[in-house]
Amino acid sequence: MDRKIEKVFYERVVSIIRTIPSGRIATYGQIADYAGNPRGAREVAYILHSSSESENLPWHRVINSKGKISMKRGRGYELQKKLLEDEGVAFDEEDQVDLGRFRWQP
Repeated sequence: MDRKIEKVFYERVVSIIRTIPSGRIATYGQIADYAGNPRGAREVAYILHSSSESENLPWHRVINSKGKISMKRGRGYELQKKLLEDEGVAFDEEDQVDLGRFRWQP
């Protein structure tokens, strides 16, 4: 864990990500807001990048606020898209997810 990220925020983010159900997505900003830092989307991305494996997080269920996968093609994009599609999340012709339909609302 990076020292710049508060332990409480980190723990809240991890807890929130763990509760995103299969077939649903959440955005980085949405998670940051729920965790108590509405401007902490980049910190959420960092936590996912650095802790997904060690915390066993469903990292693939987190996308950006435009309904798109943030990873680049050839660098995880295809895997994330496949994992989401396997859970029933649909992408349109522009590889965008309908947030109104698939966004998780706890």
